[in-house]
Amino acid sequence: MRKTGFIIILIVGVIVLWGVSIYNGLVKQQEAMTTAWGQVENVYQRRADLVPNLVALVKNYTEYEQGTLIAVTEARAKAVRTTVNTEDFDEIEFSAFESAQNELGKSLNRLIVSVENYPDLKANEEYLTLQAQLAGCENRIQTERERFNEAAKTYNQSIRKFPSSLIAKPFGFERRPYFEAEAGAEKVPETF
Repeated sequence: MRKTGFIIILIVGVIVLWGVSIYNGLVKQQEAMTTAWGQVENVYQRRADLVPNLVALVKNYTEYEQGTLIAVTEARAKAVRTTVNTEDFDEIEFSAFESAQNELGKSLNRLIVSVENYPDLKANEEYLTLQAQLAGCENRIQTERERFNEAAKTYNQSIRKFPSSLIAKPFGFERRPYFEAEAGAEKVPETF
């Protein structure tokens, strides 16, 4: 009788330790994803911080780009306002965040293209520095988005695989979204 009780306690203990181990592994992966998300937000914030300087500099040189400047300023304001709750990574919030950031990127590209009409501005050292910093931000944004997607992929795979799924569902570990290419990104842009 004692031997049977000991075996049952041992089996229950092993199962509990197994469950705790899986739970802790999922928490670790969730935290890695949250950390990666923090880096994504950091590089997007860096880009947003550069925009007012760029707008102010371009405003001093251009007379006819007010619509473009307003679009950039509005897109920046929207991008800064749009956030994602890292506790649940709601698909709708995530999509709105991604859309706002893409809109800011597009408006910045339109502004930089419009600067081509102003040779004095294009030669301005401050403008060249800001343009280089923005290009660096775009590269870091891409890198951090890829890192986030990798962390989300690892996490999403873990919560779906057996036997981890037995622990993930009851404890509320849910699938997280990925950054995706914009609709139409597969098409090659036309040149004029």
